[in-house]
Amino acid sequence: MHHEPNFFENLRAEMSGWRVWVDRSIVLGYAVAAGLFVVGFTMASDWAFGLFHRLYETHAWTVLLWTPSVTAGIVWAARRWFPGAAGSGIPQIKAALHPALPPEQRGLFASLRLALAKIALGVAGFMAGMSIGREGPSVQVAAGVMQHARRWLSPNSTINIHALLVAGGAAGIAAAFNAPLAGVVFAIEELSGRIEARTSGVIITGIVLAGLVAVSTFGNLSYFGVIRAPQLGWNALGPGLLVTLISGAAGGLFARLLIASLTGAPQRMNRWRARWPVRFAAAAGVIVALIGLVTGGVTFGAGSEAVKHMLAGHDELTPLYTLLKFVATWLTAWCGVPGGIFAPSLSIGAGIGDGIASLSGAGLGPALIAMGMAGFLAAVTQAPLTAFIIVMEMVDGHSMVLSLMACALLASLVSRMISRPLYDTLAEHMVNSANVVGPADHRPVLPPKESTPEKG
Repeated sequence: MHHEPNFFENLRAEMSGWRVWVDRSIVLGYAVAAGLFVVGFTMASDWAFGLFHRLYETHAWTVLLWTPSVTAGIVWAARRWFPGAAGSGIPQIKAALHPALPPEQRGLFASLRLALAKIALGVAGFMAGMSIGREGPSVQVAAGVMQHARRWLSPNSTINIHALLVAGGAAGIAAAFNAPLAGVVFAIEELSGRIEARTSGVIITGIVLAGLVAVSTFGNLSYFGVIRAPQLGWNALGPGLLVTLISGAAGGLFARLLIASLTGAPQRMNRWRARWPVRFAAAAGVIVALIGLVTGGVTFGAGSEAVKHMLAGHDELTPLYTLLKFVATWLTAWCGVPGGIFAPSLSIGAGIGDGIASLSGAGLGPALIAMGMAGFLAAVTQAPLTAFIIVMEMVDGHSMVLSLMACALLASLVSRMISRPLYDTLAEHMVNSANVVGPADHRPVLPPKESTPEKG
């Protein structure tokens, strides 16, 4: 038989456990620190890409030397000292949460040391002009900071390392996108599958705190701008469905390419990458620089400026440029530069939507751009709710809520027919590699045959 809760008894029980409140305060303090780390990473990345952009504007052709040189240096440093910092950052946190990973090996994927390395190498990636975002790295940075709180908690604390990693990863998304709701959904949909009731309050509060740190610094704005979508009618059904199907198929293909590239599939190019990883990175840097020159600099970096121009009515990413952005992002991820794919995916999706809008000619540009962003991101990550909420945060008003949700869900379904889940597959590959290589070798994110750094 259930009894009504007694307010005063419950209050006395809560206040008597002083150590519980100390633990909660420690976690929330680390959540603020995680938000500050992400804010610092954001500001440093913007500064670094600003330097690259000035170099490109004043001496455009020098990027053919600058980009491959810096890219090769990043990959060499990552493989030599920080192998767990390579790539996006989301697969690393999913690997750290994987039940098959021995607890003593979690530090190979999430630690304060890796968080600092991720910031430094990620900033260098922006300085090189590679096609990367900072959202995936922000997940690993914030999780690396949050897991450090465990050493200060009481031995009997209900807040375990799993909860801290989930909270940190979600806080990274919340702070990177200025979207706490997206962080909570990301924690449930992508990182955990659930949030335990006994720690949910502290975890969600930590996510919100990290997001508030970013909002207080940058304001309640998305760096992709605000999408002012028109009221949609039946005339948007055909173009919207076309955007959804194309973005779903393209996102599924992108995820499949990344899986084949990053899991060391037995192909000639991957054998070359395994044997000469630094040279491969330099060659990829040359191609990315050439693509950037051909497109007038549009494909460099995250692509946020191109999206803002498209929303203002300027065709920054024509269909050809969208395809080249797709290739540049794939090559950047393939060569192992620490950087995310969230922001480039949003810009590619925006290009798909803008291309369909130019054909429809019905004044649907902003709406189709928003749908393309949600559809492509949902297809790549196969996390439709997270993608939908991230884009919804950018839309002025709620006229597109149902359209964005339907687009994300259908695009994700199309992607599942083409590709395995990207982050789950990469995380399993990392766990298997870690179990084969072992903690003493300290090279978990690479297949065993790739574990020896290139000499010279």
